Amino acid sequence: MSIAMKANGRSISTKGELRELRLQGRIPGVVYGKQLSSAALVSVDQKELELLLRSHPNAVLEIDIPSYGKQSVMVSDVQRDTMTRHVLHVDFHQINLNENVRANVRIEAVGDSEGVKEGGILQVILHELEVQCLPGNIPEAVTVDISSLGVGESLLVSDLKLPQGVESKSDPELVVLTILAPQKELTEDEKEDAAVELIEAESRSKEAQLEELKPL
Repeated sequence: MSIAMKANGRSISTKGELRELRLQGRIPGVVYGKQLSSAALVSVDQKELELLLRSHPNAVLEIDIPSYGKQSVMVSDVQRDTMTRHVLHVDFHQINLNENVRANVRIEAVGDSEGVKEGGILQVILHELEVQCLPGNIPEAVTVDISSLGVGESLLVSDLKLPQGVESKSDPELVVLTILAPQKELTEDEKEDAAVELIEAESRSKEAQLEELKPL
């Protein structure tokens, strides 16, 4: 099911004009697509867009674009202010509802791990999973039950159970989460070494994800 969103047409603007547009509660954007003769310059309501990004970031939208009419699109890129995190610009990509697309879906851990009950620490390494499926089949989240995980055990991308028709495009050997053993009182040097190890593990995970980000 598509979510309707109204878009106003706009012209190429200076930085000052774009700033004024944002002060009016509008976010400048561009719609790209094979069926469009050229990229369409639009603006959308700021509150409506930010609510959408919080609740349904991968939603299929039906945007009424001036000169083109209603088009099925998805948000493909969002630019935010580095300080306030407010949206500054948004890109939409026209889609075919009968063709597969790729999207990043959040991973949601549910249940009480046996390892955590024993004093272990749940460490989430991978927060999002790249999937491929029809636009209408993109899940809001991929849930994983961690109830049976014990201390020292990990869960990989290959262990995730996905809805029918949804395929993972992330490296199957990536660690999603792990249950760390209870930590003894560490010296400052040991704490520093542990922090470096964790940063390196997360970095390797992100690098592996980036290698998988290939267009269809």
